[in-house]
Amino acid sequence: MHNRRHFLASSAALTSPALLPGLAWAEKPWPEARTIRVVIPYVAGGVSDSVGRRLLEQVSHSLGQSIIVDNKGGAGGTLGMGEVARAKADGYTLALSAISPLTLQPHLMKLPYQFKDLVGVAPMMYSPVYLMATTAFQGKTFEDMVAAAKAKPGSIRWATSGIGSVGHIMLEQVQAKTGAQFIHVPYKGIAQTVTDAASAQFEVMTGNPFGTINSLIDQGKLRLLATTGPKRAPNQSAIATLAEKGIPEANLTSMFGFLAPAGTPADVIARLNKVILAEIATPTIQDAMHASDNVSITQSAAEFDALMQQESRNNASIVKKANISI
Repeated sequence: MHNRRHFLASSAALTSPALLPGLAWAEKPWPEARTIRVVIPYVAGGVSDSVGRRLLEQVSHSLGQSIIVDNKGGAGGTLGMGEVARAKADGYTLALSAISPLTLQPHLMKLPYQFKDLVGVAPMMYSPVYLMATTAFQGKTFEDMVAAAKAKPGSIRWATSGIGSVGHIMLEQVQAKTGAQFIHVPYKGIAQTVTDAASAQFEVMTGNPFGTINSLIDQGKLRLLATTGPKRAPNQSAIATLAEKGIPEANLTSMFGFLAPAGTPADVIARLNKVILAEIATPTIQDAMHASDNVSITQSAAEFDALMQQESRNNASIVKKANISI
């Protein structure tokens, strides 16, 4: 485990935008002694922050480079992703994001960037999606939620992290499969969603697990109705997945990783991939992921690109089949 004296003088050092102090420059630094900017295209406080910032501390140390973390939330991650797509392809601007702004949203809306404008650098993890009820919902189970939304269409408000987000697609799929009708409440990110959930401003929500959500579950302010993933979440093994509930179309997970503007030098991407994957494998990062039911992914940049291409094709099919439009 790295000596944390090299990382942060205080927790404020990682507030948005945050500067991670670099160490003494190597004799031949990559590529030169300039700061790397990593855009997280969401408001501060979500799963990409809780794991990503800790990972970037270690990447900064390993590279001997200063790294600025810049939260640019809005439009389901597409605003920040567009900023990275337009950046100079020189290795100094990266995105740390769910891949959905690249593999899902382009099939739902017109965006100022295309899939070809970004390339994969390294995956980080996949995260299950929790479907949770607040104390505003009197029912106990997923089946109770569906029954209530069918008996009185529009009586159940379902909050997501934005239009075109994975949570939004899940909502559409649940409606299509069950005939229930929900009111979609899109937020700009998870932080405000969680704040409003704690005060029961809506009935149900979707979100990736991280510290604040897990704490609210422990306090009884959020109650799990279902999860997603190829198997049940390790820390929530009593809760069935949506596939087990008979709605495999909605059994979607969020994948997070690092991306760069297309044209970023291959040697830069290769070194970043090597360093990022090495730091993900450390006990510190593995423990942080496991604590919140996230699962690390190890792939080369080329494999990550191929995975995103397949995910984009899958999402195009989902959107077309479900006739989802925004």
